[in-house]
Amino acid sequence: MKITENELRGKTVMSEEGLYLGIMRNTTVDAKTGKLLNLLVEPSEDIDPRLYHLDNQGHLVFPFNSIRSVKDVIIIGS
Repeated sequence: MKITENELRGKTVMSEEGLYLGIMRNTTVDAKTGKLLNLLVEPSEDIDPRLYHLDNQGHLVFPFNSIRSVKDVIIIGS
């Protein structure tokens, strides 16, 4: 099944352990290949964003290959 980036935007993002990480806001893409590189997640107020890799706008950055499942929520693995 294929999913577009627009279908991911706005979805809840959780860890495999069930921790609410935030809301998926954007992605980064390799300009040459078009390959998705990272998910950019607006962090939840319930987590300490300093424990994660952040971009310049304060979004949590997760490698695209860390996605374990996409249904009603996006599950991120370690």
